[in-house]
Amino acid sequence: MKRTTIMTLMILGLALCLMGTAVAAEVSQGKCLRYDKERKVIAIEEYDINFSKEFPFGHPTGTEAEFDVATATIGIMPEPGDILRLAYNVKDGAKVALKVMNVSKQDLRKK
Repeated sequence: MKRTTIMTLMILGLALCLMGTAVAAEVSQGKCLRYDKERKVIAIEEYDINFSKEFPFGHPTGTEAEFDVATATIGIMPEPGDILRLAYNVKDGAKVALKVMNVSKQDLRKK
């Protein structure tokens, strides 16, 4: 009985660990370069995570990334120049956004 309970708890713990990794998404932040509403694609210049007073959202890396936002939840509509944070998964080599947050238009640090 005791052995079965321990084995069951171990299996449940392993299952919870695997579920946590399955629902995790990647995150990217950067300046919106373009938002193509017809193709449902957002392109950003990615920022790093080195924050400073001069670069409060991170330093530009010069890397451009495109995200498919056809099924994404988008908060405030992005415009070129806005700072965006995107949660995404990679499917068949394409970055498919789950959520798009317009950081510059809803900057929570000001509150």
